[in-house]
Amino acid sequence: MHVVLIEPEIPGNTGNIARLCAATGMELHLVKPLGFSTDDKYLKRAGLDYWHLVKVHYHENFDEVLAAYRGCNFYYCSTKAPRSYTSVTFTQDDILVFGKETAGIPESILKAHWDSCVRIPMIEDARSLNLSNSVAIVAYEALRQLGFEQLKQAGFDHLD
Repeated sequence: MHVVLIEPEIPGNTGNIARLCAATGMELHLVKPLGFSTDDKYLKRAGLDYWHLVKVHYHENFDEVLAAYRGCNFYYCSTKAPRSYTSVTFTQDDILVFGKETAGIPESILKAHWDSCVRIPMIEDARSLNLSNSVAIVAYEALRQLGFEQLKQAGFDHLD
């Protein structure tokens, strides 16, 4: 599985997500422009000493991601989406897409892929959840649906 962050702005969130990807075997894709330097101390601190465990890809724009993973299922996570992430049946090669903290996924991308947009249910007055929390919620649901096979393949066998 893959996690894509379109123009992430907060280094701590990206570091936390990198740590999640490292711990789950998911690949992380960062779409430029980034709101921070990859040398940022807060990014490094949030990712702890897990950076060697995560495969990070950098992309100049989102079209590069679409071209590189043509044929894969993309799920666009947005508070504006029409259905819950729990209504999806995830597969091993799916791409989970998240937008930047202040604006989410650009409207043009959401409109172009509306049938693949999903949301995390929350009360109406809540604007959104923290980005790293949102990634964790959706990523672990996908892993759960797949029987945590990705973790088992990496040698973790204490799931029962």
